[in-house]
Amino acid sequence: MNLELRQLRHFVTVAEELHFGRAAERLHMTQPPLSQSIAGLEELLGAPLFLRNRRQVALTAAGTALLPEARRLLGDAGALPDMVRRVAEGRAGRLTLSFVSTADYSVLPAILQRYRAAFPDVQLVLREATSDVQADELLDGRIDAGFVIPPLPGQAGTTLDYRKVLEEPLILCAPAGLDALEGSGPVRLCDLPPLPLVIFPRAAAPALYDAILSCFRAAGITPVIGQEALQMQTIVSLVSGGMGLALVPQSVSNLMRAGVEYRALADPTPLAETGLAWRRDSASPVLRGFLDLIEKE
Repeated sequence: MNLELRQLRHFVTVAEELHFGRAAERLHMTQPPLSQSIAGLEELLGAPLFLRNRRQVALTAAGTALLPEARRLLGDAGALPDMVRRVAEGRAGRLTLSFVSTADYSVLPAILQRYRAAFPDVQLVLREATSDVQADELLDGRIDAGFVIPPLPGQAGTTLDYRKVLEEPLILCAPAGLDALEGSGPVRLCDLPPLPLVIFPRAAAPALYDAILSCFRAAGITPVIGQEALQMQTIVSLVSGGMGLALVPQSVSNLMRAGVEYRALADPTPLAETGLAWRRDSASPVLRGFLDLIEKE
């Protein structure tokens, strides 16, 4: 079936006017080609659409059924140019983002709020994942961008682009009520009781894992790793249950749990970094809009 939008437009106009002469005027054409167009549409659809006599034109049952569908199709077709432009400009479409759990307590909420305000018609798909998982998903094209803890592993470093978004100090996350936490000032690691360390698996973020252990080594302590957990909220929950202590990025203190105290460290600590990674060869307009927003941070 070679149905043309022009024929549907002619049909709708005649159906609204119920007069071929007036319809031809509205369409800026003469009546004979309009009649031919309607006749061709009826032949194509295999049913008469109008009842015609010298006194009046009326819709048949088939024409009555076709009218709302024809209007819908013409409306959808009329909206196509704007839709295509909006997608090409990154103002519509779908953006898939992953994020490490620490980003959820720091930069992510404010960035998403700004992006939603600037691009309300883009569908956001969010998923939490560790940095190593995100690197694989980026390389496979399953996500558009991800908030990760650097460095990017292996092949990812040559295929992905990266921009630092946040640097923050490590702080202590400890069970509440420890004698070493009396007062309100920074605490030294060497003054803490020998509790097990609660930490994420090294494969999830090797640089941050090594930085945390280096803090203890610098304080002359060899920590015993008691529990491992992927998400920061799980680590904090384990600490609240008395399973040990942890060093976490400062923004994790936004996650409140009964039975947990967060304290600054008197010991020198490296900065924990969070950044955004994306495929260098991505041509996604919605990703470009997101990156432009990040650049303005």
